[in-house]
Amino acid sequence: MNDAVIVDVIRTGSGRGKPGGALSGTHPVDLLAGVLATLVERNGLDPAQVDDVIAGCVSQAGEQTFNIARNAALAAGLPITVPGVTIDRQCGSSQQAAHFAAQGVMAGAYDIVIAGGVESMSRVPMGTPTGGRDPFGPRVADRFAPGLVPQGISAELIAARWGFDRETVDAYAAESHRRAAAAATAGRFDQEIVPVTVTGPDGAEHTHVADETIRPTTTAEGLAGLKPSFYDDAWDQRFEGLPWLITPGNSSPLTDGASAALIMSERRATELGLRPRARFVAFAVVGDDPIMMLTGPIPATRKIIEKSGLSLDQLDAYEVNEAFAPVPLAWARDLDADPERLNPCGGAIALGHPLGASGTKLLATLVNHLEATGGRYGLQTMCEGGGMANAMIIERL
Repeated sequence: MNDAVIVDVIRTGSGRGKPGGALSGTHPVDLLAGVLATLVERNGLDPAQVDDVIAGCVSQAGEQTFNIARNAALAAGLPITVPGVTIDRQCGSSQQAAHFAAQGVMAGAYDIVIAGGVESMSRVPMGTPTGGRDPFGPRVADRFAPGLVPQGISAELIAARWGFDRETVDAYAAESHRRAAAAATAGRFDQEIVPVTVTGPDGAEHTHVADETIRPTTTAEGLAGLKPSFYDDAWDQRFEGLPWLITPGNSSPLTDGASAALIMSERRATELGLRPRARFVAFAVVGDDPIMMLTGPIPATRKIIEKSGLSLDQLDAYEVNEAFAPVPLAWARDLDADPERLNPCGGAIALGHPLGASGTKLLATLVNHLEATGGRYGLQTMCEGGGMANAMIIERL
């Protein structure tokens, strides 16, 4: 079996996912095309050697429909012989793209693949693909009567089950911003963020090279003044005793962004004179309770620890996507994980969560963190809509 390695992995800086955000004027096809073209160019790769482009995207509607992976490959100037496929595993879409790419390499089906993702939440808002219609159907509704719930309610359910209070989740969110701001100031993201040329409302062009979503002055005291986002009388009656502590301040913001990883067999990397930065060690994907929905990273981590033969203590960093603060907090408590290794450069609460792009975005940060600190192993796991989670372990080379 081939070893699958990461030769390079990059991302855009985050943009606020609303009109006027730094990347809101950029078509999502062009946003993804930019990271694809940069990945090929900065590694001196003949693009005709790419076997496939696998990209995650959640809201596949409007400008993000009609197979955005293929459209972005064409927009990036890749040869027309390079195919592309778009996948949706909700928030873990581009992490799943990386899994599929690496697994294809390990099986011998691919030599070189680009895995990535994109989401323009300013131009294609969440919920757009449903067109206001029911995406679940009557049989799902019957099975989980009186019905499934939004992710915000799931986050409240997690907070209630693990006994988190408002002070705890706000303190976690403030620390995410502190770590992200410190990492940005220290230049820790310089290697992974690639520039995007954007046109402002006045028609002038400028380059976006930072995470617009970081708020360095965030404090737990400041967050305490925000009102809960998901309180509703009907939900309160159905789930008696919810703490109602999820706010915009302790949740990941709506975000625009793109990311991509160059993945190939170690043999092909050697032939091309390219130095692999990391290798894939193990993969896991699980389904979990679709009502709690966001607890999947816990069983996914247990599964991948068992498959890899490594202990949590042997892992130097854990990237656990911060969809809402209770998610990584519950993960850490359930697994007795070291909080210093959890999202050491901040997480999605500060750095943004561009849905389909977040998987390879986190991978970029994880690889760079391991290189900067001399760490060997890193874990990445993400909660996903519908009650699923992906997990993978990588080893720095």
